[in-house]
Order: sequence, then structure tokens, then C-alpha cells
Amino acid sequence: MRAMIPPPASTSIPPALAPPLPAAAPAERRQVALLWLGLPLCAFGIFHYRLWEQWHSGRFGELLLLSLLAWGLAWPLRKFARWSWATALALPWCLALLLFAGVVPVMATLALATTALALGGLLDARSSPRMPPALQITCGLALLGALLGWLLPLPVHFRWSYLGLGLLLAGLRRKQLLECARSLREDWMQSVAAAPRIAGIAVLALGLASTGSWLPTLQVDDLGYHLRLPWELLEQGRYAMDPETHVWALAPWLGDVLQAFPQVIAGEEARGPVNALWMLLTASGVWRLGKALGGDARANWAAMALYASLPLTASLAGSMQTETPTAALLVWLVVLIVQATEVRGRGLLCGAVLVGGLLALKLAAAAAALVLLPWAMWRHRNSLRLLPALAAAAMALALGASSYAYAWIIAGNPFLPLFNTYFHSPYFQAADFDDVRWHAGFNALLPWRLTFDTSRYLEAFAGGGGFVLVALSGGWVLALMQRRTSLIAMMMAVSIALPLIPMQYLRYAFPACVLLLPLLATTALRADPRHAAWLLGSVCLLNFAFQANGHWMLRTGAVKETILALGDDHASFRHYAPERILLAQLRGSPASAGNVLAMDPDSAWVAEMGARARTTSRYDPSLAAAATAADPDASGDAWRSLFQKENITEVLLRKKTLTEAQRNGLRRANATLRAELGEAQWWSVEPQEARP
Repeated sequence: MRAMIPPPASTSIPPALAPPLPAAAPAERRQVALLWLGLPLCAFGIFHYRLWEQWHSGRFGELLLLSLLAWGLAWPLRKFARWSWATALALPWCLALLLFAGVVPVMATLALATTALALGGLLDARSSPRMPPALQITCGLALLGALLGWLLPLPVHFRWSYLGLGLLLAGLRRKQLLECARSLREDWMQSVAAAPRIAGIAVLALGLASTGSWLPTLQVDDLGYHLRLPWELLEQGRYAMDPETHVWALAPWLGDVLQAFPQVIAGEEARGPVNALWMLLTASGVWRLGKALGGDARANWAAMALYASLPLTASLAGSMQTETPTAALLVWLVVLIVQATEVRGRGLLCGAVLVGGLLALKLAAAAAALVLLPWAMWRHRNSLRLLPALAAAAMALALGASSYAYAWIIAGNPFLPLFNTYFHSPYFQAADFDDVRWHAGFNALLPWRLTFDTSRYLEAFAGGGGFVLVALSGGWVLALMQRRTSLIAMMMAVSIALPLIPMQYLRYAFPACVLLLPLLATTALRADPRHAAWLLGSVCLLNFAFQANGHWMLRTGAVKETILALGDDHASFRHYAPERILLAQLRGSPASAGNVLAMDPDSAWVAEMGARARTTSRYDPSLAAAATAADPDASGDAWRSLFQKENITEVLLRKKTLTEAQRNGLRRANATLRAELGEAQWWSVEPQEARP
């Protein structure tokens, strides 16, 4: 112990006379060389594929400007209030979310988080030490979504019922909620104090990624599919579950149900704040997973910054796709698997809830969880018992099975429209659902091609998936070579590969890629404690430089348009989806209560009309076939008959794609032009009973 005490200051050795540090061992030098090998490989890929030709300097300039503004606003708090940089930087991003996403939607999302915290805390009521609040919220969201999923057909989804549930749970667990608030504050201060500089950088990175949540809902699948359930609950108080009019009507719905909760309370969409909540839960899980893997605070904050820097993190924040909540649930599930076995019963219960939530989100998400279960059972084999494990499996199935059960009862296929060659549901053709665009081939070069030839694997541009898989590939090899991390590295690689085997679509692998980040950051800083932070920082900077390549909305200046409009969604709607403005006018007018048809299959953006929505797109195969059959009749009689059969009283169309048969069909149906915005038009069709 005496050798560990430093000499007095007066007898300290001058730096110039201090003996040189011992040279690194050959094995250590090889590890460092392997760790850094990915960076020159990445540079070679950038030059080989000429990525600078697809680099969008405007978006990168926006990110730099936003960074400077955030630092400028945070500086007075740092200088005069003595806040840490991380805390001071968090405030401008929170205020920006309020400004651009709306105060009411943000407050409604806080009600969602509070309800989830109270509900998830029931899993931890008598345990010590307490579960992290972020884990309680994540489990609570899975429980809440599962409960509401079973209740979707019932007319119970109203503002007063949702608020009543939240207030009841918050009142019953008010002491625990206050305790969680104190715990959050203490954990935050300790985590930031352990690595204040990199913590500030990580918060800045999360803020830059959160700019995707400022955008209004504009992505194609959201406008044609995901908005249907939230808007139907808001306007009808129940969900119709009609696969006749939408092929995905009975698909797993946990993500959309949780989007609906604050929307019903606020009376308007709350997609941005909900996605910001999912991002925070994922970032917290990434930090906790790094700690469970033995990483120090520097490694954990670096992993969080890597997550924020991925271009898909920002692009998914602007959508309602399931990969954002999947990442949160999956990373917390791995935390439970990796951490010590002191949380036996509680860990098993929380794991069952998370697996049930993944099942309720998407079949692919459930498959990712099932891949991890053998590893979990092996890791906890000494404490696992048969009956509790079976009870946990039954609980996970009960929580996640609502959409599958309703789909089986209503449509005869629990996975509609998947696997219909076996189930032969009448609501879809007897073929397995597939997208031929994403069959570029599964092989060992896939990580390289995902990085530099991204457009073959995603609706994106080169580099739009980030550079982690190549630039930090050496860190994964090092983790695979080390005995204590080899199994974890292998399981995470399998988790990334699994969703890419049937279809090489990068977005499906995003949640598993997030799992890999804490392992890479921890391994890198162990192998090269002095310089690995520069490697991780370089990868983050490179990811941010190509953030715009992750989605067209980030590339076309949608964020800048939202900022200049101070959160007025109509500015973006006019530019990208004028149908949304026309639909708002339709809802506010004394129009007929008939159905609303999107006549252009490439602009099938009427999901917000709920049960009244009809499209000629792939979302409604039977109506699409009927529309194809009606088009050869140039007189328009076939289209007029189709309007009558489907009770169409309102039509949205694009002038450039309007065919002669459709134009004549509108004329024969005595249609009237109600509104026009750019290429989009809204026509009202005379109701059938009013026609002579």
C-alpha cells in the first residue's frame, strides 16, 4: 500500500527527468493496430465510391450552426449558474422541442411517460436496489400499449379515459414517482461528473439527432398507414380493424397505439415528442449497457454519442416506423441479460414484459428477442427455474399477442399479410408478402456494401447508414478475440445478420446495430485508452457529415423549413404533402360522411381519415385491382360505378397523374372541385341518393 502513495510535492520528479514510460508490448501494439484498421478502410471506401459527390454540405452546415447556437445558449448557464456543460446544453434542445413540436403535444407525451413510469414501477414495487427509471418507463410503455391493444375494438379510447388512467396511476404511486425524480437527478449528476467533457458532447449529439423529431409527419408509410390507428382513436374512440380496406390494418400495432395515447389527449399528433422520448430511453439503455459490459463513463457517453450520430437515428425520429421503439426495448432487454444475476425474479418479469413488447411491435423484433433468449438462459442458468420461466413466457405471449389474435379471428391469418401461402386469408393473395427491391444478396461483404452502396439497401444515399460497421470493425474483432466478450460479440453480430437474411433492408437491422455500440466503445477504450476517444469522435463526426444521406427529408431542407416556419406544419405540408392541408379542410367542412379516396396510388396519403380512408395503392389490393379494371373504360362509367360501390364522396387526386377515364368518371359522378393546392385537388362526388 505504501507504494501506491504519491511522493510529496517537494520531492516529486521533474517531468524532464522522469523515466520514460515502458514501451507497449507487441500484443498491445497489434491490438491498437487492429482497432485503428477500420479508419483507413473507411477512407478507402469513401474514395473508391466517391462519396463526396453525394455529400450534402448544406445539412452539415445546418448541424454546425445548430451546434454553435446550442453552445451559445448554454454558455451563460455554464458561466454564471455553474451548470455542467451537459445540463446546460440539454436545456436549449428541450426548449426547441417545445417550440417546433408544440407545447400541448409535449405535455401530452409527458403524461404518457408519467403513466408509463407509474405502471412500470409496479414491477419494482418491493425490490431493492430499484430499477433505473428509464427501464421502468420502457416496461411501462410496453404494458400500457399491450393493455390498450387488447381494448382497441371497444369505444373506450377518449381523452377523459386516458387522462383518468394516468391521474389514477400517478396518484396511487406519487411517492414512488417523486423518488424516481430524485433518483434521475442524482444519477444524472454522477454520470456527468464522471466524464463531464464527453458527456457534454454526447448531449450535443443527441440534440442534433432530435432535430428529426421537429418535423411534421410526412413519410410515405406514415401518411398511408401508421396515422390510421391514432386518428381513428382520436375521432371515433375505437379501432375498426378492417383488413378489407387496408392490408396492414391488423399488423402488430404497439408503436401506433403508444403514438395514439398522447394524440388522443392533445387532440393533435404528437409523433415528434413520442420519438424524442424513445430516443432518450434508448440512449439511457445504451449508457447502462456500456456500464454492464464494464465500460467506464467515457465509454458509456461515447456509445451514446455514436447512437445519436447514426443517420438513421435522426431519420427515424421523423417517422412512425417501429425501429425507434424496437431499439429502446431491445437494448434494455440486453441490459437485463448482461447485468449480474441479483435481480432474479424482477429481471425475469421485466424481461418478459420487454419480449412481449417486442412481439407487439413487429414479428422481426420478436425474432431478434428470441435469438437472444438461448444466450440469456445460458448466462442465467444457475438462477433460472422451469416454472417461473414458463410463467414469464406466458406473460410475454399475453402482452404481445393482441394483433395476432384479432388477425387470426377476423382474417384467418395471424400474420396478415405475411405467410399467406399457408393461411390463405381472403384479404390478400395466396403469396408471401415480399419487396423485390431489397434482395441485393446476403454475403460476407454486406457490412461494406451497406456502408458505401447504401441505396441498394435503403431509400437513402451512400453513407446514409453510417460508418460504424466498417470504421469500428476492428473493435468488434477485438471483442470477438477476448474471452470475456467473445460470446456477446457473436450474439450481437447474429442479431444484426438475422433480419438481413430474408431481405437486405438496412432499417430492419438498425436496432441490433444500436446494441453493438456500447461493446465497440468499451473495447476501443480498453485497447487504446489514450487515443481511442479520437477514433470514436472521428466516426461520430463522419456520421453527422452524412446524416442528410439517411433520408430525403433531411436532404431536402425540411428541418430548415420547419425552423424558419417556427414549427408551422403547413409550410412543410405545402411543399411535400399538400393532401394533408386539403384533408384538414375536409374535416373542418360540412362534407358528406362518405369515404375518402386517394385516386393516385403513389400519393395514397389519407390514413388520417381512419375508417373512411380508401386508396388505389398497395395498401388496398382489392380496390387497386378494381381501379386497374376501371381505367380501360374511357367513358368513365366504370369509375362512377366504383365510386358508388365504395361509397366514395370525397376524392383526392394529382392533376399530372389523372387519366382520361378518371376525369370522365368524376364528370359522370357530378363531382365538384372543392379545393386545390399545387398539384393536389379535392373533389366532392355527389352522393348516390342525390343522383337522378
